[in-house]
Amino acid sequence: MALTVNSNIPSVNAQRNLQKSTQALTKSLERLSSGLRINRAGDDAAGLAISENIRSQVRGLDMAVRNASDGISLVNTAEGAIQEVSNILQRMRVLAIQAGNDTNSASNRASLQLEVDQLIEELARISDTVQFNGRNLLDGTFQGMKLQVGAQAYQTIEIDINDMRGETLGAAATATSASPTAALVSNDLLFNGVDIGATSDDGVSYLGGTYSALAMVNAINAKTGQTNVMAQIVGTTVTANAGGNDVDAVNIDGTTNTFEINGVAIPATNVQDNDADGALVNAINSISNMTGVTASLNASNQLVLNAEDGRNIVLTTTGSIADELGFLAVDGDLTNNITTGTYKIISDEIISITGNNVARSGLSAGTVSIAYDTAVNNIDITTHEGANEAIISLDYALRQINNNRAALGAITNRLEMTISNLQTISENLSASDSRIRDADFAYETAQLTRNQILQQAGVAILAQANVTPQTALQLLQQ
Repeated sequence: MALTVNSNIPSVNAQRNLQKSTQALTKSLERLSSGLRINRAGDDAAGLAISENIRSQVRGLDMAVRNASDGISLVNTAEGAIQEVSNILQRMRVLAIQAGNDTNSASNRASLQLEVDQLIEELARISDTVQFNGRNLLDGTFQGMKLQVGAQAYQTIEIDINDMRGETLGAAATATSASPTAALVSNDLLFNGVDIGATSDDGVSYLGGTYSALAMVNAINAKTGQTNVMAQIVGTTVTANAGGNDVDAVNIDGTTNTFEINGVAIPATNVQDNDADGALVNAINSISNMTGVTASLNASNQLVLNAEDGRNIVLTTTGSIADELGFLAVDGDLTNNITTGTYKIISDEIISITGNNVARSGLSAGTVSIAYDTAVNNIDITTHEGANEAIISLDYALRQINNNRAALGAITNRLEMTISNLQTISENLSASDSRIRDADFAYETAQLTRNQILQQAGVAILAQANVTPQTALQLLQQ
């Protein structure tokens, strides 16, 4: 290289390298002091874009975790209040059962009704006042509410809390059957498009066990999960009032004059007019453990037979005593005369009844709408019949409560799993962001040491390069 004084190329080269090492040293110091590999877009444009997207997602996930936690708190608040509603309904049911006993006087039942009325008011208070963050939970308005449990749009979980007010609890679409006439086969009876299928023998009826009220109830309840329709026994009743007859005097001797209920002969009994001494009723009730049938007289002194479990009542008489007992209007006998019972179907939604032979079930084809007169706030236990209707209504209300609590419990479990999943995703994304954005201290420390050495060397070399032109002066001095 030529010796010049106008240009000092070695100095320029040394300055350039010193500037590079100084910039690299500054970058290392910046990364070590901030802990970040990327401090500005120029450090890694693509990496910064990816990192910002990840950070946005992580922040969204962290907020979604908080949302899900708030959802659990909301559900727990509602579930705790519903538990108290359930306790109230259980107490009302106990009172209804107590009132159903005819040992109670009208005054006793009125006193029981007073407590029922107070409990109904407490139901109203709970449903009107239970809130979460100012939102009513139990008045039927908290339907279709969504929890944002994801970092992206429409990543939601829907929550429905049923109406817990007294005017809706127990409200149902109900229909009471007539007496079934034949066993069901496939497609004879459909609820909401679901085939109830064939009925099976009820296991207790003496005859006709495949078309008793009990058999119908068993078949219907086997499909409740698909139809949302449940059935309850009303009972099987035979009132011996043919031709307006009451019980006449007759000697049931067990040989010539016999009377069988469900295949069991009643003991020999000398029956008085109107069963004045109760001998007939007592004789029938003495074998009720075998027949499943109890007896009583109504206000017209007519014999009433009842099977509460919905089994069939099968009667056989000999000696032409059927008219004296009131089963026939004229002389004659009964031979395996079958009476089927009745039952009630219940649902919290409209029931569509269709099928090829609906009449066999004792029901009628058509639509059954929801009736609110069955709701628990209309309960009246001041009569035996009212008390029994109350029990049915409360049983259905408790079923509604239990179903809603089960749904809320499922949502709670789902939200807990959602939180766990969100936290795992957030953790993994944060690790990914760290690998992209954070500084590697081992590497940066090594780079710092290298750049410090290069800077120091550059300063020393620049000093040497700057004195190179002085060599030319030495030539002039010679």
